[in-house]
Amino acid sequence: MDGMNHSTVSEFVFLGLASSWEIQLLLFIFSFLFYLASMMGNLVIVFTVTLDAHLHSPMYFFLANLSVIDMFFCSITAPKMICDIFRKHKAISFWGCITQIFFIHAVGGTEMVLLIAMAFDRYVAICKPLHYLTIMSPRMRLYFLVTSWIIGFIHSLVQLIFVVDLPFCGPNVLDSFYCDLPRLLRLACMNTQELEFMVTVNSGLISVVSFVLLGISYIFILLTVWKHSSGGSFKALSTFSAHITVVVLFFGPLIFFYTSPSPTSHMDKYLAIFDAVITPFLNPVIYTFRNKEMKVAMKRLCGRLLHYRKIS
Repeated sequence: MDGMNHSTVSEFVFLGLASSWEIQLLLFIFSFLFYLASMMGNLVIVFTVTLDAHLHSPMYFFLANLSVIDMFFCSITAPKMICDIFRKHKAISFWGCITQIFFIHAVGGTEMVLLIAMAFDRYVAICKPLHYLTIMSPRMRLYFLVTSWIIGFIHSLVQLIFVVDLPFCGPNVLDSFYCDLPRLLRLACMNTQELEFMVTVNSGLISVVSFVLLGISYIFILLTVWKHSSGGSFKALSTFSAHITVVVLFFGPLIFFYTSPSPTSHMDKYLAIFDAVITPFLNPVIYTFRNKEMKVAMKRLCGRLLHYRKIS
């Protein structure tokens, strides 16, 4: 690279998910319904936590922000994927592709750090319950949130600084439904093995290390609960188990994408759909159906809305 952008490619063409009309129709219905459910479910969590004073605690502060991030994340790729399903020419501009990659990694990196912050919150709630509100003060919560976004944006910028200057002078077909960084690097008119290694280290290794560290912290928390079992600990553990489920759903596809030596299989594309629309849908489902406080708060909110509607 000599500092100039030699790209002659003005757009990239997606091969999409399927060529059969029947499968396209099934994918359209499936993706549209899950995207709609993801947005609605996460919006319900945000409004419930914001409007219910009983949920103004550190755990629900992080949960509401996780829902906001999930809405951002599924809106990066899902709307275009849904619109493109029946199109013969599925294309995205060069800078549209770069923008999509930037936000995928920025928002994904932010969610990764926020999940670690949520694990720390559960650790303090279970292992240091008497000091919970002191440690997880409003200032500390805001610090975790701002740090999450800063790390997410830095993580994304570090990769894109090198990618935007690559020469794209020939092939422009991506066997996917969104701009995937490993596949994009393979279209460059130069040897990108070093950049591919950097992406693997930056995304894959960070995902694996974060997942392992979270796993170790979970084991430590479980041991603490086992040694000092009490009603409060088991209550905190119920929300902790929901957090573990969310972490596995989030990190599983990421680890597969960025540690697989050749991410070109059809399974990779369908796992990407899972990551784009199903995981953001499952997060509110897991946190509401396995959380009595959330269910009670949602009933209170519905009752208040019905009451205001009757008055008006």
